[in-house]
Amino acid sequence: MEQHSNLTWPLPKDDYWSTPFAETLLHRLDLSPGISVLDIACGSGIPAFYIAEQVGPSGQVVALDINIRQITRCRAFQRNHLPWLQFKCADMKNLPETLPQFDRISGNLSFMFFRPDRFDVLKQLVTHLKPGGQIVLTFPSLGTFDSIWNRIDQEMTARDLTKERAALAEYIAERPSAQDAREWLDALGMAKIEVTEWPLEIESGSGYEFLHHPLLRGGFLDDAYECFENQRLAEDVMTTVSGDLSSFLPLVAQRCAMSAWMPSTGS
Repeated sequence: MEQHSNLTWPLPKDDYWSTPFAETLLHRLDLSPGISVLDIACGSGIPAFYIAEQVGPSGQVVALDINIRQITRCRAFQRNHLPWLQFKCADMKNLPETLPQFDRISGNLSFMFFRPDRFDVLKQLVTHLKPGGQIVLTFPSLGTFDSIWNRIDQEMTARDLTKERAALAEYIAERPSAQDAREWLDALGMAKIEVTEWPLEIESGSGYEFLHHPLLRGGFLDDAYECFENQRLAEDVMTTVSGDLSSFLPLVAQRCAMSAWMPSTGS
């Protein structure tokens, strides 16, 4: 990946979740001036702004997100800079047929939003990749925060919560693995497939700090709460778990980056 010096749009150092995943994405994404990039589920623009600076004014970056508030914030932050970068509101599960093909498709922390039919969404997405183009997606893969789920399962077992344990097991099994990603890319006939994982340790205190951790609660601990029909019981179980933090440290997420290339025409 070609990098320009004196970046004016670097990855934010104070984002302890999106930036580490973006770093894994950029480690695989082959960028050069003049290419076109589709960035899906762009969120707050990490790493769309960085990518746009890399491809330069002769390139093009289209960044999509289903959340209009995110798009509005990105546009406000962008102002008149990087005019070859466009933020648009769109659902990556139902991309418009008029959307062209791109040299690269990127998606930081996007793959988790492909559920429940991840393969079908991936299949549709690569139709917007040019022959010889590359796709790189990152996601927290199977194994992410296993120590938390094991401790919650122990608490459920001690309380004989059979239905809740089954719901938790179903949630864990639904999380995609690195092997899943590799098999799906292979089934689509992609070339030069690379799927790699890097651990990311998350710091947290116990009790209230754990239960309301900005990274853990949004999209992770919330799923544990959803395993309960009785939310008072859920709160009691989770409060007990949160007071026993030392027994399930460290809190480790698995950063997974899946990279593959569309075969060139005639290859």
